[in-house]
Amino acid sequence: MQPDLRRTILDVCDAKIAQKGDNVGVSFYAFFKTKNDTPDMLFEVAEWWIKTHQLDHLEKAVKIKAMIEGKQ
Repeated sequence: MQPDLRRTILDVCDAKIAQKGDNVGVSFYAFFKTKNDTPDMLFEVAEWWIKTHQLDHLEKAVKIKAMIEGKQ
């Protein structure tokens, strides 16, 4: 996964956790604008989320953060 995409995912997870606590869930759509101008990145995350890791639509932000950081 591209470093800038990893950073975006971490930033979004951190913001969600800070706002709503450790129990907050995220979808891979949370990392993109409503009008997505980076479809290749969207597909990269979708493949990582759905195909590679077989994650549910909503997952805990702390889990996704740990996975991106390589802690899980």
